[in-house]
Amino acid sequence: MPRQTRLDIPGLLQHVIVRGIERRNIFRTNTDRRDFVERLSRLLVETDTDCYAWALIPNHFHLLLKPKGCELKHFMRRLLTGYAVNFNKRYRRSGHLFQNRYKSIVCEEDAYLLELIRYIHLNPLRAGLVKNLEALARFPWCGHGVLLGNASMEGQSVKDVLTLFAEHPAPACKCYLAFVADGVAVGERPELVGGGLRRSCGQNISEEPQAFDERVLGGGDFVEKLSGLEPLKEGLAPKLDLGRLAHRVAEHFEIGIDELVERGRYPQRIAARDLFCYVAVRILGYSGVQAGKLLGLQRSAVSHAVRRGKVLAEQGGWRIESILVAN
Repeated sequence: MPRQTRLDIPGLLQHVIVRGIERRNIFRTNTDRRDFVERLSRLLVETDTDCYAWALIPNHFHLLLKPKGCELKHFMRRLLTGYAVNFNKRYRRSGHLFQNRYKSIVCEEDAYLLELIRYIHLNPLRAGLVKNLEALARFPWCGHGVLLGNASMEGQSVKDVLTLFAEHPAPACKCYLAFVADGVAVGERPELVGGGLRRSCGQNISEEPQAFDERVLGGGDFVEKLSGLEPLKEGLAPKLDLGRLAHRVAEHFEIGIDELVERGRYPQRIAARDLFCYVAVRILGYSGVQAGKLLGLQRSAVSHAVRRGKVLAEQGGWRIESILVAN
């Protein structure tokens, strides 16, 4: 059976797994690991991609990403190609370094974000690269130590993760560490590394069948939402530019384009800006910086607007299609 095309829509949480060809090591020395981490860090910043977790094992690696400024395939192509070229030069080798296809699983963020962060950051312990949690906290080739403040990596979404546990860093780190410790006894979590009928829905045979997708880790409702976004995304080439999107949103809310851009606490204007940010970032794949530049908003303000715009789109009855396909 031919493989399905990837679900590659900016704004989706993606668990990425990359293995060496024939299970060979892709990280031989710390020089290799530093090269990879530095390359990953630069790309995260350049492409406005969120990284919630990462771990390097000698023959594979895990990333938990949310691409916003580009599609995942472009991010991974730059990451893998650049690293493979350097690796081959270093060891005077030729040929493929990675398996032909990296594995990417779209994940339902609300249900699985924390579980995936814990699963990925416990990988070095499960693989025997460190002996205990104390050693894992000092392990330099995993995002766990970065979250605890023992290391730094520009581009890793430290604050976004810690605020899920507590408002201030110290108690947040303590709660996060306890959460990770609770996961040690759980062991392997095969349901977190693949989608499909059982894994995406977590359903028993006796339960009423739900929508499922082998590319997705999430419930039936989440899968159905994705099935609506996928054909919509495919119909957006060439990409709608932000200026035209702004005019369409303004028309949709029956306000002038100047009212969309002007600051103010008028509910209609706020709703229009929120919907504009949601469509621009989550559906069209623009970065928060690009969307904010048109509206005169900082990236953090755009992020809040995206979340509010998502609620508008899902609960307010707005037909996104009517904006995107307007003449």
